Amino acid sequence: MLIQDYSSSNKLLKTRETHCANHFSQPKALDFSSWVYLNSFKIVTLSVLILTIVVFVFLRTTADPSSLLCFRKSPQKPHNRFDFPTVDWNSIEPITDKSFPYTSFRYEQWIIVSVSGYPSDSVRNLVKIKGWQVLAIGNSKTPADWSLEGTIFLSLEDQSKLGFRIFDYLPYDSYVRKSIGYLFAIQHGAKTIFDADDRGDVIGWNLGKHFDLKLDGVDTLQEKILKYTNENLNRTVVNPYIHFGQRSVWPRGFPLENVGEIGHEEFYSETYGGMQYIQQGLSNGLPDVDSIFYFTRKTGSESFDIQFDQHTPKVALPRGLMVPLNSFNTMFHLNAFWAMMLPISVNSMASDVFRGYWAQRLLWEIGGFVVVYPPTLYRHDKIEAYPFAEEKDLHVNVGSLVKFLVSWRPKKQRLFEKILQLSYEMAKEGFWLEMDVKFTASWLQDLLAVGYKPPRQLAFGFDRQGSDTINGEKRAFVPRKLPSMHLAVEESGTVNYEIGKLIRWKKNFRNVVLIVFVSGSVERTALEWRLLYGRIFKIVIILSEHANADLSVEHASLDQIYKYLPKIFEGYPTAEGFLFLKDNTILNYWNLVQADKSKLWVTNKSCSTVSASGNNSIWFSKQAAMVREVVSLMPVHFQVSYNDNSPKDKVITICSSDVFYLPRRLVGDFIDHVALVGNLKIHYMVAMPLFFAAMDSPSNFDPVFDAMIYNGGATAANSSSAYSARVPALHPWSVSGKPDFMKLVRLMAAGDPLLMEIM
Repeated sequence: MLIQDYSSSNKLLKTRETHCANHFSQPKALDFSSWVYLNSFKIVTLSVLILTIVVFVFLRTTADPSSLLCFRKSPQKPHNRFDFPTVDWNSIEPITDKSFPYTSFRYEQWIIVSVSGYPSDSVRNLVKIKGWQVLAIGNSKTPADWSLEGTIFLSLEDQSKLGFRIFDYLPYDSYVRKSIGYLFAIQHGAKTIFDADDRGDVIGWNLGKHFDLKLDGVDTLQEKILKYTNENLNRTVVNPYIHFGQRSVWPRGFPLENVGEIGHEEFYSETYGGMQYIQQGLSNGLPDVDSIFYFTRKTGSESFDIQFDQHTPKVALPRGLMVPLNSFNTMFHLNAFWAMMLPISVNSMASDVFRGYWAQRLLWEIGGFVVVYPPTLYRHDKIEAYPFAEEKDLHVNVGSLVKFLVSWRPKKQRLFEKILQLSYEMAKEGFWLEMDVKFTASWLQDLLAVGYKPPRQLAFGFDRQGSDTINGEKRAFVPRKLPSMHLAVEESGTVNYEIGKLIRWKKNFRNVVLIVFVSGSVERTALEWRLLYGRIFKIVIILSEHANADLSVEHASLDQIYKYLPKIFEGYPTAEGFLFLKDNTILNYWNLVQADKSKLWVTNKSCSTVSASGNNSIWFSKQAAMVREVVSLMPVHFQVSYNDNSPKDKVITICSSDVFYLPRRLVGDFIDHVALVGNLKIHYMVAMPLFFAAMDSPSNFDPVFDAMIYNGGATAANSSSAYSARVPALHPWSVSGKPDFMKLVRLMAAGDPLLMEIM
């Protein structure tokens, strides 16, 4: 949006209209030929003018055919003029917190969030993150009795008592009041600030696992970070979503004229760590997208659940190249605290984006850079209207802003003077208003007043690349291409039908975690299982006796596999359920859609009863004794359920449990039963039927697996006649390498024809 004052031009236009009205108020009685004769000069002049305009439009359209379709304006010089603010940087009085109970409180790691309603589940989860202090900033919409244990809350009244200069500039009903929160945190010892919102959950509740929190260690300074190249001087902005596997998704604030650039990088360079003062995380679920993407990729009321590749390495931005940044998933380090100011004259959905581009340009002056990280949040799509009107500054002006910033060169010497100069020149160019210039001056003075010390600048200029690239070497990296949200296109009837089925399957299982235990070589089969089932289940966890970090295979012992499951369950607190599968059992997922995901799914075909007395093995007797010990420790309702659903005394049930599903409602009970087992070495074939019988009655189990093909001790022939696409699962089946996998895919294509795409 170009912000201009048209009042003077409107007055001039009205004066001219009045003059013209008076001039032509006395009509003359002339015939047509006389009128033409008297006005011939005017007619010729008007004709030449019209012809000139037509030729100009034609030539411009020919040179750039898209110019008539593009609604983006180029910045023009605004009519209003104002002076550059004068600030005496050496006479700024300190501001101390005297009116709050936090006067002497100090903390180094802060999470700052704006709140308009009562505490959301996401805000409650932020408080659970260890080692971080949550600061909630209220506005005029926030309930007066807002409260959450473990959180510092600043109401409007509290904010007014802090004595910050910026208070009077901030709108009362906007999240940009977080600027006060940033100053408060800095005043109270902040070294790192995580900019968050109230609708995203940190994955694993551990910020240190996702971001680089320590930048001064030897390991960090020697770390090599993948970096975009900027050899193409015409490129000023990149879409980081492509690097993490989503080529058709673009971030909010990405220039619309660039969204068609979906090719991945031909090569990257590398840089050393330690200067990534601003760290941008990605969000699974609902990423940071604009209203145009949100509305054109929607299929009715279904919520977005977009996933990025969590295994893709983080990527840095070189000087001269930018990415959109946001205010709900960004880590700021001490040397970039000056960059947290949220502008006030642009629309609310554009404020953090404008801040991000403005900050990146200034970051180059101190040798810092931005790094984009794999998914750090899961952000929930509330399926609500996206405010397109509040994004107009983005869609109209952001492309020109980026070009202006990349070409901008400072005339001042000190960092804070450069910051103020850039804000001033952005206002002169019409990107924001004069009030943002005054706001910047107040922000910088408040920073100094709370004790912030500006970082040192580069010893060389921006145009010199310096030593941020390691040896100038090029490094190849090809991002994965993950399932995405595409625009509606015409498909053939058959393909459209198959795609529709695939979407229904994915929707049905999108919140179910699949756990696959691989008994064979993980190097030969782990990726194959992930490729096969990852099309349907967004989370596929591979377990094996032999862990492999490169393949994301976790260690687990099959004999007591149930003891490894609680950790997985606790790692996915929002999962609808967990489906366990051994690699000698094939899952025909298309036949499971009708199963009730609130019930247990087990198969009795893998079960048998064994006497634990007489001439039977000592092993069975010991297992039975341990079962009795665990049952004796169970709460009464579990004991009653077990006694009602289990065989008579001195008889135990053995189930191979090659496949089963555990719903969310029974996860807590399962974890409690594992805790009761403790150090007892109950075999999983004994423990699993024990747990199932205690947790629920078989009459409540979903019978979906009753129809599976189960040949207990048979050797897998892997023949076409042994496979059926009409059953929910079949056992046994052996996959020991790629040839076996390809054969299986061809057979499973009878139920899922689109599987042939991975051949």
